[in-house]
Amino acid sequence: MRKLATLLDGLSFPEGPRWHEGKLYFSDMHAHRVMTVDMQGRSSIVCEVPAWPSGLGWLPDGRMIVVSMTDRRLLRMEKSGLVPHADLSALAPFHCNDMVVDSAGRAYVGNFGFDLHKGETPRATVMIMVTPEGKTRVVADELTFPNGTVISPDGRTLIVGESFGRRLTAFDIAADGSLANRRVWAELGDNVPDGIALDADGAIWVASPTKSEVIRVKQGGEVTERISVATDAFACMLGGPDRRTLFVLTAASSDPEECRRNPSGKIEIAQVEGPVDGLP
Repeated sequence: MRKLATLLDGLSFPEGPRWHEGKLYFSDMHAHRVMTVDMQGRSSIVCEVPAWPSGLGWLPDGRMIVVSMTDRRLLRMEKSGLVPHADLSALAPFHCNDMVVDSAGRAYVGNFGFDLHKGETPRATVMIMVTPEGKTRVVADELTFPNGTVISPDGRTLIVGESFGRRLTAFDIAADGSLANRRVWAELGDNVPDGIALDADGAIWVASPTKSEVIRVKQGGEVTERISVATDAFACMLGGPDRRTLFVLTAASSDPEECRRNPSGKIEIAQVEGPVDGLP
């Protein structure tokens, strides 16, 4: 079985990993900061996000955008610092979370739909598309905790992990960014999908916190590999110089107060055969 090695530890709750310009960008969510780490384990803080950072992405001109979770906004990095990019609060019923940004700069943002940490009963919610200009609209509904999201290399298919549906769900992407032709890409059984990453063979790596593992899944649901983690795996990303490093973001808990008291979060890595493909 493939083994993970620690690249960086001492984090609160790492999420939203993105390989960009030779570094892994990620949100240390409950420490309220976006960070980077290079392949030598050297880390730095990019910015502070008081309302919890989550999904990350870049506009075509290179400006970074960040999900600000609890106030349900997108923020945009300018030379002066973070500025408002879009307000999602009228459309997202609860905290916003993961995001993927397509080559045109359209951001697809999920949200919890209910108060997870207070133990509310899960209920379906929406996915919101944000244009590069900051305009918002709902492009999919009846999703059960839409979480990690990827886009195929041709830009025509979006796949999202429905955490409480225990499945990966695919949509066709129309020219205007709308989503259509919803279908199940893979049922995951006991695995709960959190962050996901698409490889060049068309398989998807899935971080499954409830099973303390990362799995590689083919369309239809066949699991070709499992990598165990010592705590829980909440997100994953393919990157590195040859795009074959699997970054796995782990922590012992997702509870905000526990994460701040006991910063157990890590970035762990392993070399895999298939490089990243598509977006992010």
